[in-house]
Amino acid sequence: MDKLLILDYGSQTTQLIGRRIREFGVFSEILPGNTQITDELLTGVKGIILSGSPHSVNDADSPEPDHRIFELAAAGLPVLGICYGLQRMTQLHGGSVQASDHREFGRSRIRYNETHPLFAGIPESFVSWMSHGDSIIQAGEGFRVVAESENGIPACLAAPDKNMVGIQFHPEVSHCEHGLEILKNFALNICQARAEWSLDRILDDITEDIRRTTDGKPVLLLISGGVDSTVVAGLLLRALDPELVHLMYIDTGLMRLNETDEVVRTLESLGATHIHVVDARDRFLNPLEGVSDPEEKRRIIGDAFIEIQQHEVTARGIPEHAFLAQGTLYTDLIESGKGVGKHAAVIKSHHNVGSPLVIEKREAGLVIEPLASLYKDEVRAIGTKIGISDAVVHRHPFPGPGLAIRIPGQITREKIAILQQADDIYIRELKARGLYDEIWQAFAVLLPVRSVGVAGDAREYGYVLALRAIISRDGMTADVYPMPWDHLLEISARITNQVRQVGRVVYDVSSKPPATIEWE
Repeated sequence: MDKLLILDYGSQTTQLIGRRIREFGVFSEILPGNTQITDELLTGVKGIILSGSPHSVNDADSPEPDHRIFELAAAGLPVLGICYGLQRMTQLHGGSVQASDHREFGRSRIRYNETHPLFAGIPESFVSWMSHGDSIIQAGEGFRVVAESENGIPACLAAPDKNMVGIQFHPEVSHCEHGLEILKNFALNICQARAEWSLDRILDDITEDIRRTTDGKPVLLLISGGVDSTVVAGLLLRALDPELVHLMYIDTGLMRLNETDEVVRTLESLGATHIHVVDARDRFLNPLEGVSDPEEKRRIIGDAFIEIQQHEVTARGIPEHAFLAQGTLYTDLIESGKGVGKHAAVIKSHHNVGSPLVIEKREAGLVIEPLASLYKDEVRAIGTKIGISDAVVHRHPFPGPGLAIRIPGQITREKIAILQQADDIYIRELKARGLYDEIWQAFAVLLPVRSVGVAGDAREYGYVLALRAIISRDGMTADVYPMPWDHLLEISARITNQVRQVGRVVYDVSSKPPATIEWE
């Protein structure tokens, strides 16, 4: 099968490149950026992409590719450099890359000044998505500037005789105009790769991998009720004898309102025979008392999950040698600094990849993560394909640590109850108003401040509640959802009227980047 090879230098969006390429049917494989390029590795490869990176090419320890790549390019194998990938190509071919006084982050209009197959069918001026502090000062030998940004900074360089082209912007992120077309032009037109990859192929591979890895042994899945873990449950029940599948729902006390009942109904509809509901509210909430640091919250919750799981495995008669399945997505891995390459920057820890106990299980070969190479939109598509209801498949993402990271500062049971009520009203209102499916993720955050207000003739100090709603394609970048003003006013009034402890409502208008989607 034809494929494109993507070398990862630690960019937070490297996996998106592969995801976008698979989107139009071409198989892609991501490897660490310093991988030695062997003949065996090149089987079926029609082109190579060098990803971005949090590093500067001028850093002493910055990663670089096997130089054989450029020999292969000269021999006819197309190479595309993206951001850092372009800068590294430039430097290795005698050009100059330096820190710029005018850094470019976010939207930037570019214009190409000569035709190139990469821009076939694309307007000569369009809005790109930049993320770089260094800029190319002098092109490498054999390269010429094809496009510039609105700031006069090189945005695309090409060396036709060397079969290399590079772009300073990120076509893989959803906010880059014509980004998918640019990648498609490279894969299908320049590389001449055949579109042979499909969702059916992904599903078949995952199913076979589950069967081969577990080899008749039981599997335990800690299920949260969200899209990811529910799809994993469906995949396990599809691939294995249901008697081998143990689905454990741990009520942390940090879940959404009425979550437990909804989870049980969903699992029963999937044909599960072993559903273990664990009331562990005190075992989570007691250690969290007085804790404000978000990373410490995540650590406590992550360790508690595994400790409780180990205890409950014995108490409930689940075999100790059972595999532990998790609904980890690749966005979880790369934001935890555990992407394909060794140069990813850590943004935040995740309880399902960062806990020492999980690492211990992983080293023992007892962790399976069927979704670890997939993004949310792929997971939703697979969920639909295996028969999970739309109400579950299109449910907004919910973080593993639950409401703990939506209550900045110290957590109390009173705050949890307030947030559960307010968030439930918010989500129900979005659904009733036909807005829910337009939004990637919506939730409420209970802030650690009180604000003066008036209730009747009395002064009261109520909590401040922040509403968050974002639009995204993959969760790696996000824009604020332009909530219609009348809806926002009415939802705010509904919350303050029904949740007496909330005295003020604000709307979060921060995009990602620079903010993250969650507050902690």
